[in-house]
Amino acid sequence: MVKYDIIVIGAGAAGLMAAQKAAGMGARVLLLERNEKAGRKIAITGKGRCNVTNDSDETTIEENMVTNPRFVRSAVHRFQPHDTMRMIEELGVPLKVERGQRVFPVSDRSFDIIDALVKGCRKNHVTFRFSSHVREITKQEDAFEVRTDQETFRAARVILCTGGVSYPTTGSTGDGYPLAKSFGHSVTPINGGLVPLVTKENWARNLKGLSLRNVAVKVTSNGKTVFSDFGEMLFTHFGISGPVVLSASSRTGAWLRKKKTDWKNASVVFHIDLKPALDEEMMDERLRRDLEKYNKKQLIHAMEDLLPKRLIPVVIKEAGLSETLRADTLSAEAKRSLRNTLKDLKLTILGTRSVDEAIITQGGVEVREVDPKTMESKLVPGLYFAGELLDIDALTGGFNLQIAFSTGCAAGLSAAASLKEE
Repeated sequence: MVKYDIIVIGAGAAGLMAAQKAAGMGARVLLLERNEKAGRKIAITGKGRCNVTNDSDETTIEENMVTNPRFVRSAVHRFQPHDTMRMIEELGVPLKVERGQRVFPVSDRSFDIIDALVKGCRKNHVTFRFSSHVREITKQEDAFEVRTDQETFRAARVILCTGGVSYPTTGSTGDGYPLAKSFGHSVTPINGGLVPLVTKENWARNLKGLSLRNVAVKVTSNGKTVFSDFGEMLFTHFGISGPVVLSASSRTGAWLRKKKTDWKNASVVFHIDLKPALDEEMMDERLRRDLEKYNKKQLIHAMEDLLPKRLIPVVIKEAGLSETLRADTLSAEAKRSLRNTLKDLKLTILGTRSVDEAIITQGGVEVREVDPKTMESKLVPGLYFAGELLDIDALTGGFNLQIAFSTGCAAGLSAAASLKEE
């Protein structure tokens, strides 16, 4: 049986970081990965460009956390975005900062980030074993035995970084949950986070492919506002997607779980302000000018300066008006209805797409059973957790990868330090 100081399970962002940091302190580290290569999920982040982190401070990261933000406070303080950026650039990958402080490799290639992280591990003499599916972990006295399909390994410490269940084609198939449970850990309900939304209204599906930029959105449940944001969204064959929609799904999903209800029973409505730069008075004036400019035309043509062409019939119908009305015949009440619809176009949300389409997983190993400073299990000494396997998640913008790096760093350094103390 081959023996190591530390075995890290899962070669994603958290696992690669944990292995690199632990080995950097002199520990003999084995990194087991069920796929044939490292970083499969990193490869698809940021649409293949890899939004590696967000160039922001600790407060901003916590504000963008959806679940258990306080839990990661210590880990993020220990390894911050500027630490991630410096590490990646020292490993030979220059970075750039884009809108929203999102950080990408200059090359726009996620594989450059993966190669850098693997390089950091190899530089510190981490041993890799690919195509190694961990089936069982047991603890024998002061050491763990890790059994894969091919062989069994032994180590004083184990760090679980197996990810969640989103994008299962990348190897995130929930393998870590039964392993954690086998040691007595609780796993909170698993759901998709940052996932597209399914709408009741057919008109959203008919707008498939239409993207809206610079819109203000909010989500209400039984009239109570539970989310608001500004940005870009996309109509799809099932409803809506895009950055603000994905964030809305995570925030609203977390809120619904806290209220112990679900999308269908909570009367969830998605509101779109198509002209957020204009208040009601300014919107009235803009409508007046457009209707005067095209006063002899039908309403569907009189609004072509105001909205994308495909969206105009929808807004007119939702306002309770006819496309064929002539612009100069609109009553004050009709104009008011049109203005209200432009400022508050509503969609009824039936639920989310499946977790297979989610960017991240909501739910996971109960964080109350894990030390937030070290990521060590409070139930089983020597067992550590990091990354998406834990019940932690954040909004889009590089925050989830940063949390994976921060918790992976904490786990790797803490596991190695505990060995030295012995």
